[in-house]
Amino acid sequence: MQRRRFLSLGACALPASLLSTSLVPSTAQAAPSDAPSPGAADGWRTFALTTRVDLPAGRGPANVWLPVAISPAGTYQHALGTRWEAPGANAALRMVHGASGIGVPMLAVAWPEGEAQGTRTVTLVNTFTTRDRVVDLSQPPSANAPRESSAVLRQYLQPTALQPIDGLVRETAQKITRGETGDVAKARAIYQWIVENCRREGSVRGCGTGDVRYMLTTGNLAGKCADINALFTALARSVGIPARDAYGVRVAASRRGFNSLGKAGDVTRAQHCRAEFYAAGYGWVPVDPADVRKVVLEEVPGGLPLDDLRVRAARAMLFGQWEMNWVAFNHGADIVLPSAPGTQDARDATVPFLMYPNGEVAHARLDSLDPDTFRYRMNARELTA
Repeated sequence: MQRRRFLSLGACALPASLLSTSLVPSTAQAAPSDAPSPGAADGWRTFALTTRVDLPAGRGPANVWLPVAISPAGTYQHALGTRWEAPGANAALRMVHGASGIGVPMLAVAWPEGEAQGTRTVTLVNTFTTRDRVVDLSQPPSANAPRESSAVLRQYLQPTALQPIDGLVRETAQKITRGETGDVAKARAIYQWIVENCRREGSVRGCGTGDVRYMLTTGNLAGKCADINALFTALARSVGIPARDAYGVRVAASRRGFNSLGKAGDVTRAQHCRAEFYAAGYGWVPVDPADVRKVVLEEVPGGLPLDDLRVRAARAMLFGQWEMNWVAFNHGADIVLPSAPGTQDARDATVPFLMYPNGEVAHARLDSLDPDTFRYRMNARELTA
């Protein structure tokens, strides 16, 4: 069985012990030595996330690209292993570099053109462990707080195709943060402004597109998590605060009492984008204004007002905390999906972010936001009691 080790890249590193393997029942992967073991104390929970894709039979080539779990900087998530089965296909873990050189790991699967094949199937299992993440911003900054390298921080100050940081974006951020001193105070002002002015729009497909310029130019601040949290990221970057989106999927029900902020079992449509910013003396600080607006819209039928106690609790919690009933895939943007080895493919395969399965059959792109037609399913199972 062939095994490959992957290079780490800043805060988006794959652990050295994350090995590529086929999905063989007799092959068990050990957890990294610095990662907690299943059932460990201190709040760690272990999950298996299974993604299965069933493409139709045909002669034309087919490609599938699937996001995989990472081990981000910090002590709230560790990737324990990635296994897959893809009969008749070439499959490998790939690290693709998106905007600003940010690494995005994925499983790339390719069925070559040739004789007619039956249903083309890939099954991917990500195993990982998480624990709730809290940064106590009521305490003064500490010299012992986690530090990020200046090179990585520069990556998260750059614009992306859908998140410019000049013009109207910077003007808006400067108005929001006027009079505030320090990155935490400025980030808090941006967070509160977004909670007050944005709204979740249930009719938006998937998680939205994250087109910040469109949102601010039109004044239409409605969307979903990839829109609302992208706005936070772009506004923060525009005033010099390193910030990034974290793309992932919910894997369990909420233990914090929020019906709308969790999903277990079939998580095919449970993708969720979060955000975080960097502040010296604190490290990376988790935020999620989009989920505050989700509580407003979806916690109870008919919605809740902003001054409801449940909304106020979510609003306080989600500036500095993440409940880790969710797994992070990557922080990348403007990602060029890799072609099959040995091919010269001129197709436009750039995606703004990798949070959903992506695929194509006979060079025709499949709709990632339509899992029934695409024919994929995602299931999350907790392995700890």
